[in-house]
Amino acid sequence: MRSRRIMMSLLGVIVCAISVGIFKIAALGVDPFQSLMSGLDALIPIRFGTLYVIVNVVLLLFSVIADRHYIGIATFINLFLLGYITDFTYEFLQTVIVNPNMIVRVICLVVGVVIICFGSALYMTADLGVSTYDAVALVISNTWKKGKFQYVRIATDLVCVIAGATIFLIAGGKVSDIPTIVGVGTIITAFFMGPLIEFFNVRVARPMLKEKK
Repeated sequence: MRSRRIMMSLLGVIVCAISVGIFKIAALGVDPFQSLMSGLDALIPIRFGTLYVIVNVVLLLFSVIADRHYIGIATFINLFLLGYITDFTYEFLQTVIVNPNMIVRVICLVVGVVIICFGSALYMTADLGVSTYDAVALVISNTWKKGKFQYVRIATDLVCVIAGATIFLIAGGKVSDIPTIVGVGTIITAFFMGPLIEFFNVRVARPMLKEKK
């Protein structure tokens, strides 16, 4: 049973990483944490995959000090794989989808939202730890008792979005290009992913766990 959960976590992280690459091709906004990462990526001249690992190691240290309860196998799968798979996906798609028009970008956005919800359902239902970013809101809410999780998560998401846009501008990005990292895709992932994740939880992820009981 545990091996099934590990495989679900691995598949979930891979699918989520691919979705981030698709979001980048859509250039209509990414999820709040990836908004921060996009800003840092514009400022710091190293590969996105390596930068993702560095930022998440910092967040991991926060969790280790504050509350290790949320760290598991899936945390490390996410930490070491997501950034590099996103890098590969984005670079590959750039060779396939060259100068996409708005219709293609919207299609990519829709596909990205659907598969990130599918990946998240697998990853969350496996219950083998959360990402280092998810752990921040959980620690503030559950360990430090500083507010309900949904409100703390909105606050951390807002911090990421504002910081990402600010860092992007500091790095020399144009104001007109901000919607590529903070746009409609950011709003959708921040506020409307819940029902679709629950759909995949009920229809796919939970049945996968029950299959061989």
